[in-house]
Amino acid sequence: MSTAVSSCMLDLLDDNYVLEDYQSAVPRWCVGCGDHGVLTAIQRLCRDEKLRPEKTVFVSGIGCSSRFPHYMSTYGFHGLHGRALPVAQGVKIKRPDLNVFVIMGDGDCCSIGTAHWIHAVRYNMNMTAIVLDNGIYGLTKNQASPTSPLGQVSNTTPTGTHLEPLNPISVTLGIRNASFVAQAADWIPDLTHDIIQQGFRHKGFSFIRVLQRCPEFLEHRYDEWVQDPDRMLLLKHENGLDISPELGRIYRNQEVHDPSDRNRAREIASGGDPIPVGVLYKNTELPCYEDWQVPETMNSAETVSAFLSSEFDKFTIDPAGAAG
Repeated sequence: MSTAVSSCMLDLLDDNYVLEDYQSAVPRWCVGCGDHGVLTAIQRLCRDEKLRPEKTVFVSGIGCSSRFPHYMSTYGFHGLHGRALPVAQGVKIKRPDLNVFVIMGDGDCCSIGTAHWIHAVRYNMNMTAIVLDNGIYGLTKNQASPTSPLGQVSNTTPTGTHLEPLNPISVTLGIRNASFVAQAADWIPDLTHDIIQQGFRHKGFSFIRVLQRCPEFLEHRYDEWVQDPDRMLLLKHENGLDISPELGRIYRNQEVHDPSDRNRAREIASGGDPIPVGVLYKNTELPCYEDWQVPETMNSAETVSAFLSSEFDKFTIDPAGAAG
């Protein structure tokens, strides 16, 4: 067999993936946690988009959702609480060729990580940021988060929360340079996949909030919307979501919304009932920050290895030297 034919066959094999190619450890989330559905949606996305695992990176902070990189058979970085975005931006600056995803929780992004969130929207780097919003600090066992519903009793609010919950979609739409803003719900998995896919295909910073259920601490928060599909508002448009006939028979409350209409997007986002699902805003004309900062030459594997070795050597304890 010729070298050219062999190369073509290898390329063909590399371009065909199945879900198992992106699956790593068995998820340790609670049974019924919305994170499971989002994980499957993203693994489907990777398969459908034929993303090479060695060219894909998942970055997270701290929280239940931030275990995400452990369950993806790709590169991953499990960082500090609220600091996923600056790590992801560093990755994208040095390796603009990589597919970068950022996975955050509501407390991770909207509390300690707020400043990074706001400036990440401004910088508009080409990455997909997904906030898995269950309205509670679950990993540390039931503390109120910025998106907890009014009156929520928790370990930190024993008499109930007194502040209205923060709306991450409204906040993002209010930041100058917002590029792609969307909202999904874990109990409509097909749309969750489609929304994340649109965010990935968008060139710029895609901010996607996924409303999800926490079976341990906020088990019944979305029961009314799950049980009554008419209380969900599906946004559709030729430049947004395409609602299938099967899904349309279940979710009949729909609106044709042009995602270039920012003012209407803000109006939709400010309403809490019905809950909007879809692409609220999209601007394809904004430049990406990394396009201005792309390095002239990419670091080779040898360069990276030499740099890491020199840095590690600064902290190496030489047993012979120590004895002397």
